[in-house]
Amino acid sequence: MTILTKEIHVRTATIKDKVSLLNLEQAVVEAERPYNAQIKTAAHYYDLDDLLTNENAQVVVAEHKDAIIATGYVQIRQSKPSLTHSKHGYLGFMYVSPEFRGQALNQKVIQNLMLWAESKGIYDFYLDVYNDNQAAINAYQKLGFEPSLLEMKVNTAK
Repeated sequence: MTILTKEIHVRTATIKDKVSLLNLEQAVVEAERPYNAQIKTAAHYYDLDDLLTNENAQVVVAEHKDAIIATGYVQIRQSKPSLTHSKHGYLGFMYVSPEFRGQALNQKVIQNLMLWAESKGIYDFYLDVYNDNQAAINAYQKLGFEPSLLEMKVNTAK
């Protein structure tokens, strides 16, 4: 499905969007479950109340015909003392509804979030992505992200 960009509106999310965002959070959980079988059913990743009201966070949504079709947030966080920057922007809740993928919506959402953080003096950004999620990795690399740290895990339960 090709939708004209002018039919899609990117805006700051509000607390009124919480129900839609909770539903999309579950879509993120389902999309990530193939990459990690230990994700709980109906898991909750995000503290939406905090993200929607905290002055150090910004949640953005993309809408088409009054329906939220893409999401993302940036949260200003303290960096490790060993780094040259004291704070950084952490990006999360990156989701685009399947029927709208391939139209650079994730890129638009991330650029919007980064501009907001840059207006607050933040120029270093981090995000997490599953190692096997090549589509997401490709999308992030188009924006200049590169691999930095690989988290490794093991489950020894028999």
